[in-house]
Amino acid sequence: MDIVHERCAGIDIGKADCKVCIRIPGRNGRRHTEIRTFSTMTEGLLALREWLVCEGITLVGMEMTGSYWKPVYYILEEQMETWLLNAQHMRNVPGRKTDVRDCQWICQLVEHGPVRPSFVPPKPIRQLRDLTRYRTEVTRERTREIQRLEKLLEDPGIKLSSVVSDLGGKSARTMVEALISGERDPQALAQLAVGTLKHKETQLVQALTGFFTDHHAFLARAMLNRIDGATATVKELTAEIDRRLEPYRRQLELLVTIPGVSLTAAQVVVAEIGVDMRRFPTAGHLASWAGVCPGNHESAGKVTSGRTRHGDAWLKGVLGIAAAAAARSKSTYLSAQFRRLVGHRGKKRALVAVEHSILVAVWHILTQDTPYRDLGADHLSRQTRRLVGQLTQLGYDVTIEPHTH
Repeated sequence: MDIVHERCAGIDIGKADCKVCIRIPGRNGRRHTEIRTFSTMTEGLLALREWLVCEGITLVGMEMTGSYWKPVYYILEEQMETWLLNAQHMRNVPGRKTDVRDCQWICQLVEHGPVRPSFVPPKPIRQLRDLTRYRTEVTRERTREIQRLEKLLEDPGIKLSSVVSDLGGKSARTMVEALISGERDPQALAQLAVGTLKHKETQLVQALTGFFTDHHAFLARAMLNRIDGATATVKELTAEIDRRLEPYRRQLELLVTIPGVSLTAAQVVVAEIGVDMRRFPTAGHLASWAGVCPGNHESAGKVTSGRTRHGDAWLKGVLGIAAAAAARSKSTYLSAQFRRLVGHRGKKRALVAVEHSILVAVWHILTQDTPYRDLGADHLSRQTRRLVGQLTQLGYDVTIEPHTH
């Protein structure tokens, strides 16, 4: 095979140490191979970097292994080109797998060039990504704690969640606090409702009639404390995210012009893919990387599956929320696209198609620095009429009829 990179290295990373193989020009036109083991402590990684620099290594490849690759990658990227490789793209021969052979195999793949590096954003975007991901995790934990509170209230027969849509809302919180403080009269508790819940006093009295005890009060207080702690953490993270995103204020303002994309969703999009789209040559490349387009699995001329790739789970999560919101929007291309597909493809596949359209729009917006331009709910019908008109001008008689089956 042709040698694409003359001086390269492959690293198999573990928790305590890493195996490193280098391939460089040797004597008599042969390739020289050397393998060493280094500790993954900072001192060991600095020694690794010094050795690679002394050997004139220009490219290093390493397998994505949990979070153990991060300190190795961050130390080496300052001195040489560093590739993070997808483990699915570089499987070795079964039955011959050891750490030493793995680092040799990685080095050979990098040397001959059949693998491509994974997308690793620059440091500012990586730090922003850490913040948005942690905010998502804390928000999910807050939701889980509210669900635990709902289950706790079911135990003494308090059916508050059957009347109140959000147990984290003001009215529900006030009633639960009163229960914890010792108030057990359903009439008095129901009068604590505010807003539109005031009109549901009869239902609230029935829902708040139960056998709430001091035992339940103790557990409810502990759960409310955790909910409050999560809420405070989310606020702190949001403030820090807003500060870090100040240089990208223009891009955020453009992204929220897409139907269904909120400010929080736009923040996550920027944190996951950055604002420099040169890493993705086309919108299709971005959609493929994110995992919101059909996969390719063909064998012997048969396509066996079109299931989407795993992609970026954090990005796909926020795109799913945005797609659901866009599907509910009025008189937009995205809502029309959802309605057109949901009947014969199902809700999940229709939402994935909308996610794909949103991400394609994101790529064009960030590439061209322009706001979203909606094609309109009647875009497809207008396209059909235009094509029919073109055929008519060419001298054809066109008749559109529905399928008979």
